[in-house]
Amino acid sequence: MRAVDGVLLDIDDTVVDTRAAFRVALASVLERYAPGADVDAALALWRADPGGHYRAYTRGELTFHEQRMTRANDLHAAIGGEVLDEAGYRGWSEVFDEAFASGWTAHPDAAPVLERLLEAGVRVGALSNARTDLQTTKLVRAGLGDRLEVLVGVDTLGFGKPDPRVFLEACRRLGTAPGRTAYVGDELDVDAVAARGAGLLGVWLDRPGPRRVVVTDADIAAADVTVIHSLDELPGVLDLP
Repeated sequence: MRAVDGVLLDIDDTVVDTRAAFRVALASVLERYAPGADVDAALALWRADPGGHYRAYTRGELTFHEQRMTRANDLHAAIGGEVLDEAGYRGWSEVFDEAFASGWTAHPDAAPVLERLLEAGVRVGALSNARTDLQTTKLVRAGLGDRLEVLVGVDTLGFGKPDPRVFLEACRRLGTAPGRTAYVGDELDVDAVAARGAGLLGVWLDRPGPRRVVVTDADIAAADVTVIHSLDELPGVLDLP
């Protein structure tokens, strides 16, 4: 018997190369607002979100607009950009969003592994801490829109991961029991550890390259989750044919 009946996947930096898309977006923003600033340093700061504003959004404490305008101004404060008021942020957001969308591509291992899961009779869906409309468009642009039968976003229940209720809701919509469902994501805490806490099989996708935040060996050992470095490894750890 295979290990699971269903697999739920995170989207950003799990099946879609969002890190690369963020770099495209930030390069466009810096070209206009802070010429000469270090794009990779800006990317690291944006992904780390040291103020925790995006996670506050996923808890329902901030609107999307509030968290991102705050993060944009935090970024500008670090790189020497101007302070953005509401009008200034609207212009900033237009530059960012257009460039960000142009960079949406799937990781090379995503489509083949999704096909293999489906061929094995595994039900496949997605659970993301972004809005469902944004993620639906992103998946279509990345060529993965027809691979996932369920998409639960931060707007589905009004909050997101690591709350166990969103994992259980995603399982309910997928039609699989939590104990027979794997969740795969690129963040150790809000993805793999939170999934395990909700009763799912937590799988941390630790892709090569800079991590979003610092993760120590002790953190990994304490997490007690399955660790893979490519989606190609997923069928093996799930005992799929």
